[in-house]
Amino acid sequence: MPVSHDDCLTDIEADSLDKSRAAPPSLALPIGALLSGVALSACGGGGGGGGGAPTPTPTPPPVVVPPEPVTPERASRFLAQASMGATREQITKVQLLGYAGWLDEQFAMPASGARWDYLVAGGYDAAANKNSEAGADACQWRKLLTAPDTLRQRVTLALSEILVAAVTGFVGSGWKAFSAAAYLDLLEENAFGSYRTLLQQVSLSAPMGEFLTYRNNVKFNATTGAMPDENYAREIMQLFTIGLVQLNLDGTPKLRTGLPTETYTLDDITGLARVFTGWNYDLTGTTTDTPDFKRRPMIQTATRHEGGSKTFLGTTIAAGVDGVASLSQALDAIFAHANVGPFIGRQLIQRMVCSNPSAAYVTRVATVFNNDGSGVKGNLKAVIKAILLDAEARSAAHLLEPGFGKLREPILRLTAWGRAFKATSPSDAWAIGNTSDPGTRLGQSPLRSGSVFNFFRPGYVPPNSAMGTAGLVAPEFQITNESTVVGYVNYLQTVISRGVGDVKGDYSALLPLADTAQTLLDEINVVLVAGQLSAPTVALIKGALDSMPSGTDASRLNRIYAALVMVMAAPEFIVQK
Repeated sequence: MPVSHDDCLTDIEADSLDKSRAAPPSLALPIGALLSGVALSACGGGGGGGGGAPTPTPTPPPVVVPPEPVTPERASRFLAQASMGATREQITKVQLLGYAGWLDEQFAMPASGARWDYLVAGGYDAAANKNSEAGADACQWRKLLTAPDTLRQRVTLALSEILVAAVTGFVGSGWKAFSAAAYLDLLEENAFGSYRTLLQQVSLSAPMGEFLTYRNNVKFNATTGAMPDENYAREIMQLFTIGLVQLNLDGTPKLRTGLPTETYTLDDITGLARVFTGWNYDLTGTTTDTPDFKRRPMIQTATRHEGGSKTFLGTTIAAGVDGVASLSQALDAIFAHANVGPFIGRQLIQRMVCSNPSAAYVTRVATVFNNDGSGVKGNLKAVIKAILLDAEARSAAHLLEPGFGKLREPILRLTAWGRAFKATSPSDAWAIGNTSDPGTRLGQSPLRSGSVFNFFRPGYVPPNSAMGTAGLVAPEFQITNESTVVGYVNYLQTVISRGVGDVKGDYSALLPLADTAQTLLDEINVVLVAGQLSAPTVALIKGALDSMPSGTDASRLNRIYAALVMVMAAPEFIVQK
């Protein structure tokens, strides 16, 4: 039952659907009506640059309320924030262990198998693959959909959208799939560790050296006019650590004479760029004919490193300090900046819980970032706990707030389905592929952002929208428009009913429920939507299901397919609250 995208979504009504398509007429009305709700104010709002919302007024900490019992619905809501998708088994585990206990179990869980090892085992290191991207998508989807350390995968995904690199940008010596695997494995290894250590490892990683073009960076040459490449120096400050303007602890801009104050200048970029000179692949004992060098930290070529002094952010690294020591001193100086806690803390909240956290919520998380209680700054494990256990994340009262929550990014919609219904790939090929096409697939694919600015900016505001008028940001709306919404639903129908390659869901647990529409919907509602489907949405979907045949396994499966497509197109699923 493909949906047409000829009209703006906010104008889509049931009679605009192409009833000549394969969908039973009984399903056209719910899909059309649900799509009109999904649209919100997205018409004309996809793409473009990101503006910033007006500075919010700081709010006091919330009143402490007694803990709420962990119902299946609340456990499912927690898992929507903390995992790659809820399952019945994980819901039960959260109820048994409690939120903090579940987090502790996930923190203690060994990391699942490396993406790199999957590529090697699959023979992707054969010479024929050197100049292709073969395996780059498969090694990612496999982990996102099946790895038992689901919290680690969620945090790794979040970090990959802050410290951005992309498959197509890994240029230099081939082996793009191995660059992708090495980079994501590095993020995963540090997902529960020190942000300062993560910065060090990212700065030395061959994939990041490729992506932000400072691998083989040269010092200033007065004769040729060659200058150090400034890409990484700029982005490590702007995107990875401190942002563009000075921040208060609550994430709001510090104002001077009513205006924000810049965090750095062009001189700071130029000075810092001198640090990132002389770094190149470590090819000791190997060549670029095999991918091994992609996961080795880059090493220094002393003759290419800028030996003079380097001044930036009020710090000077003395002349004569070698490249390794210069890097360490530079990262220490950046990491000491007061912006890092609120800048990174707020973005992690956005990626996991809500797009518009209160100033008090950001303050609490940034405080933990700055000091985990033991005097340690940048302890990501403590920060993750602070984010997910905060009253603003856990209290059901926030479900009633129109501005609370976040648009569920397309990757997380697909993994929610895959996790809930135990998607498998019997061949272990995981041939989901690149899902970036907005008209026919998800409009987003892991580690395939079009630039270092991620798929969407943290401060993006849909133009001419009620959200902008209300002073709210909506990052994921930057990749949302009439084409992406309709493309997603059409793709979803194929994935749910036929799978992708041999990647298919298991609906055996739903089959006994499928003859009774309300029973089927109740189960899907809890697992996928944390019980948040509204009464009108349930009535709409139930009416469609009741009009469908039942009584045989074939008809039951059709009812399951229809129910899943309609639920996953519903606003209550698309908007994670």
